[in-house]
Amino acid sequence: MEPQIRYCTTADGVSIAYCVSGEGPPLLACPHLIESFGLDHMWPPYEQFMSALARHRRLIRFDTRGLGLSDHNVTDFSLEALIRDIDAVVTAVGFDTVDIWAPLASVMRAIGYAVQRPSRVRNLVLYQAHESGADAFRPERIKGMAALARSDWRTAAHAMAGSMPAPISAASGLYMVGEWNRKSATGEAYACLMEAMIETTVAELLPGVATPTLILHHRSDHFVPVRFAQKVAAQIVGSRMRILDGPGGFFFVTEDRARDTADAVEGFLREGDDPTPSSVAPSAPSGMAVVLFTDIVDSTALTERLGDTVFRTASRTLDEGMRAAMRDAGGTPVEGKVLGDGVMGVFTSASQAIAAARRCIELSAKSELQLHVGLHAGDVIHEKGNVYGGAVNIASRVCGLSAPGEVLVSDIVRGLARTSAGVEFEDRGEQALKGIDDAVRVYEVRWRE
Repeated sequence: MEPQIRYCTTADGVSIAYCVSGEGPPLLACPHLIESFGLDHMWPPYEQFMSALARHRRLIRFDTRGLGLSDHNVTDFSLEALIRDIDAVVTAVGFDTVDIWAPLASVMRAIGYAVQRPSRVRNLVLYQAHESGADAFRPERIKGMAALARSDWRTAAHAMAGSMPAPISAASGLYMVGEWNRKSATGEAYACLMEAMIETTVAELLPGVATPTLILHHRSDHFVPVRFAQKVAAQIVGSRMRILDGPGGFFFVTEDRARDTADAVEGFLREGDDPTPSSVAPSAPSGMAVVLFTDIVDSTALTERLGDTVFRTASRTLDEGMRAAMRDAGGTPVEGKVLGDGVMGVFTSASQAIAAARRCIELSAKSELQLHVGLHAGDVIHEKGNVYGGAVNIASRVCGLSAPGEVLVSDIVRGLARTSAGVEFEDRGEQALKGIDDAVRVYEVRWRE
């Protein structure tokens, strides 16, 4: 069955193609190098491996920016950019946490994501691990291949296939892998990606990986010597390393090797499995809920002033802090996409939601980012990791009315929370909200000192 193609958008506006298959705890399978998930049939051992991973998992796959079915109008292949691809997909599928399988070209981006977003990664499995792109990809060879790719992509794509281990050396196998390479990318995209990778290192990030990690490697890997993987394992505190017999290379050239590798991954992941996947749906309140909506004030202007890297770092830090604050207050942060640059949470208690709102304002005061904050209560619908319904729309509109650093609530929330200790409400009158037929009375929340 052909995969159902879906799309999500990264923080820098790149459209990423992804697909989901199987049932069970979520496993994000990152790309090996330049393949596209829509072309698995072109190399059966790879297809068999992916099927084996999906036997007990809800398998999530995506194509790297600039490659396959993803947006080709891309020039940024930096580590930060590749991390954004992962973050966009994880957000789109709607799970609080995912396991990550990261082979070869995805090792460094997965490490970076686990450090930046530790609360979203449950387990990490690295295959052909390395701390520097120069270790894995031999810069002089890549520079020569990049030049050839730009001038003659067909020849370069087939030349890459020639470096694969036996029995791919059979003429039919070489041709098929060469065509797989060619159809998965353009010469320019391949060259830009690989040139960026050989300049990338995650050596300084490795001690910061707090996620349970398995380093998986084949003993006789001809492409990435096992010593590079051992070096990574030594720097990730508490990580495990498992060395499998046989030649290296991800193209699992026999069915037995594909199955054995998938079994090693499954065995590690199963140790930490919960009874149900950790999505918003099982833990979020059903029916009536109090919706807390936040949004960063004037994020476009801030990005221009601070620069994209500084802004994204600050917003990620604030995002993580607000989600933790919502959980601590007894609510559930929604992992699905929220309009703007904020976070939405749902609560069963108005007082809990207001307490979380106060903590979000306090967190923003410690950064350069200010917040709009609004709350409303009503019936909500949970679907695919997100929350929908009229209550969400009104909460968003109330949020938009608030001044920077101010918390506004609807009259319904005020009624639910009017007996909360330490809280006062200042009437702001009835407000016409865009797209809402009836005016809504709103109140500013003030805390007694």
